[in-house]
Amino acid sequence: MLGAGFCGIMILAGVRLDVRHAFGQTSTIPSSISTPDTIETHLGTLEFADGVPSAATQSRLYDNIDFTYAYRAFMDNMSGVSILALRRGMESIGVKDNEVLVFSELMDSKSLFLTANADTIYVMGSIDLTNGPMVLETPPDFLGAVQDAWFRWVIDLGLPGPDRGTGGRYLIVPPGYTGTLPQGGYYMAHALTNHIVWFGRSFLKDGSDPKPVVRTIREFTKVYPYQPGGVGTPIAEFLNGEARLTQTSEPPATVFHEGSGKVMNTIPPNDWTFFEALNEVVQQEPAIALDAELMGPIAAIGVVKGKPFAPDARMKRIMTDALAIANASARTLFVSPREASWFYYPGSAWFNYLFQTGYAFETPIPMITREGAKPFPPTGYRTMDARTNFFYGVTGITPAMAMRLTGIGSQYLLATLDAEKNHFDGAKTYKVSLPKGIPEANFWSITVYDNMTRSMLDTPQRFPRAGSQSYPTPAAEAEADGSTVIYFGPEQPEGVKPGNWIQTVPGKGWFTILRLYSPLEPFFDKSWRPSEIELVKR
Repeated sequence: MLGAGFCGIMILAGVRLDVRHAFGQTSTIPSSISTPDTIETHLGTLEFADGVPSAATQSRLYDNIDFTYAYRAFMDNMSGVSILALRRGMESIGVKDNEVLVFSELMDSKSLFLTANADTIYVMGSIDLTNGPMVLETPPDFLGAVQDAWFRWVIDLGLPGPDRGTGGRYLIVPPGYTGTLPQGGYYMAHALTNHIVWFGRSFLKDGSDPKPVVRTIREFTKVYPYQPGGVGTPIAEFLNGEARLTQTSEPPATVFHEGSGKVMNTIPPNDWTFFEALNEVVQQEPAIALDAELMGPIAAIGVVKGKPFAPDARMKRIMTDALAIANASARTLFVSPREASWFYYPGSAWFNYLFQTGYAFETPIPMITREGAKPFPPTGYRTMDARTNFFYGVTGITPAMAMRLTGIGSQYLLATLDAEKNHFDGAKTYKVSLPKGIPEANFWSITVYDNMTRSMLDTPQRFPRAGSQSYPTPAAEAEADGSTVIYFGPEQPEGVKPGNWIQTVPGKGWFTILRLYSPLEPFFDKSWRPSEIELVKR
């Protein structure tokens, strides 16, 4: 049987039939499905002969294909490398898996930690689930979350979590676990990876002495293996042959490490070691822990679970170039956001895209009404620029960061530009005015960060922040009209109180974050608005 596109002469039942299209003739091919013989692109001139690439074009396009895979490996997965960097940073100061790091006198600017603050007592650790479920007990009045090895939210802890700030016992279950689990006694969460990181913070009492809060943290925080058949397992299950019994006993003592005054680097790398770190994450975690679509580009550049990572010279050259451009792109998205909807007020430089994208960078934050929460319908797409901006500059993602509830959690406004939409210069002096009635039920602060490290700016001040708390720096003082003016500059302006000045460094660019802890309605309805950050001295 002849195909529909056959051209020529056929003999049927002894009769000679002429086919409409004779040999040597072709029908017109639509230009919409054609590839021209030459194409001018940013890659140069691409050459084809009736759809077949020349050797030079083929080589150039394969290089570009591999470049795009390497570029995506960075942009899509810097989050996983960030979690590994956090684990390795803690490890560098002696903190092992299943141990606890506490910053008893707050975190200062010596450590490299993505947009951390110097206002709250940080508590954190990494947990290894390869031997089975682990228990994490949290203190009262705590605010935190669990993230998996790819930086995905697992469960909230403390105030936004199921214990609602009373302190809780959390059971983190590893992927593929088939053993018995308790019927009660724990807040249970299932992780998709073998390693998780948890972190949280506790607030200072009366904005001053941290010692009482630290004592509570050390008393109540515990990390230990879950014992099947113990607490949470009814004896009836044992009698029915459904579970074993284990004698309940005190868990082993948790090991604590002090973080204040220590120096550690938790920033994900943007040199070749990025790919080595990415390979380490892939090798440690289940092959199906990450979506297959995201794993595709990773595998295409040779990062495959169970296989050695050994790119040849050509691939290493391409990947190095892609890494440089991806890092440059991510940094640009962070310091120069381009999406108008991210900016919180009309014409402002203050931004927070989570209101538009939610914590999953997909659907806006639900509205809160008298009738309750009013979710928006899913958009069905990921907001890529927001995802890149976030993971390039921030540690920790949770729904608690993206909610409009008053009096709970905290809210943030970032500024990378001044009132004239110029980036900040560490040699110049600026000021911002916070009108009377700063909308917070707990406290507020404003912190300065180094553009390069996205960590607290390292200056002789040690704690580059100002706020309503009197620890670790003097509280900011209000003006006669009730407004509070904060100055940024290399030298303390004449007549400005120490608590109203944040030091900057000539030759260093910076950005800032305004934090409202337990925000109030005037923030959400925008009836309260900080001024833009104005240049006052060049």
